[in-house]
Amino acid sequence: MSEKTILKLQLPTDPLWVKNVVESNIEELLTDHAYCEQKAATNAITLIVQNPNLSDVVQEMIALAQEEMDHFKRVHEILLQRGFTLGKERKDNYVNELRKFIIVGGGREAQLIDRLLFSAMIEARSCERFKVLSENINDEALSIFYHELMVSEATHYAMFLRLAKKHAVEIDVDARWKEFLAYEAQVIQNYGKGETIHG
Repeated sequence: MSEKTILKLQLPTDPLWVKNVVESNIEELLTDHAYCEQKAATNAITLIVQNPNLSDVVQEMIALAQEEMDHFKRVHEILLQRGFTLGKERKDNYVNELRKFIIVGGGREAQLIDRLLFSAMIEARSCERFKVLSENINDEALSIFYHELMVSEATHYAMFLRLAKKHAVEIDVDARWKEFLAYEAQVIQNYGKGETIHG
């Protein structure tokens, strides 16, 4: 899978991030990852609360929230198997920076489309990071695990884009997505140095 063709991300993660940063602190990576899954479930629930009249969105987000919480459970089990505990929630500065790009105010359509594209962007970068982890981490169990999650995140990314295109009436989703990609490329330049999924 090529990130440039499928995910359209403009700046790939340097594989040395795994060797130089992640492998020295697997506990930190797993704790951060667990909270990423929990936040993804929370995001799905927020989309339900904000759009109760869109039954297709509600149905998709119910399934997504359940899947993300299953991933959270699995990461937590890996932590326990390795003698770690979950630890406190980590701030996700990458996601917080991305959130600044969401249109505030405006109509309901603009808010919905931006929230869906914001969600797609996080899934796309998570998918790319899981791919880099699966191919470079010197830990067979985690390599297999992250390959599985990479496929899952790619499915979520595609779902969010599909929903955005389905519910857009006046908004050019492809044009807005290009703007998101350009903004994300600027944001991600400051990351790839921490032992976190988006760090």
